[in-house]
Amino acid sequence: MKIHVETTVAAPMEKVWRAYTTPEDIRQWNAASDDWHTTAATVDLRVGGAFSSRMEAKDGSMGFDFAGTYTKIEEHRLIEYAFGDRTAQVEFSDTPQGVIVRVSFDAESEFPIEQQQSGWQSILDNFRKHVEAH
Repeated sequence: MKIHVETTVAAPMEKVWRAYTTPEDIRQWNAASDDWHTTAATVDLRVGGAFSSRMEAKDGSMGFDFAGTYTKIEEHRLIEYAFGDRTAQVEFSDTPQGVIVRVSFDAESEFPIEQQQSGWQSILDNFRKHVEAH
């Protein structure tokens, strides 16, 4: 099952793309809640290139690495990647209101669908706020 989340970012495509694909930016927006943060991020933005984000609770109680491999890149349009046995697709669409960023990803079986959707939506909302504030 695929889960979809999206937001519209009131910023130019170049700025949106850069913030989504630059480790320095990713560390600033990649968290689902204020008590989590991303302490490290790497990006090798090419087909076959790897990415990784270290996400940790700010109190140090837990953390995990979100990592995978890019499978398709179309600059300013599409990023597809595999992580574990799952895949995701990030689409960027320029509109008069801003850039629509739509993320579709394979659901996993450990957590409820609603929780997965809510978490990924929160991260995407943080992304929008980060881009629009800078």
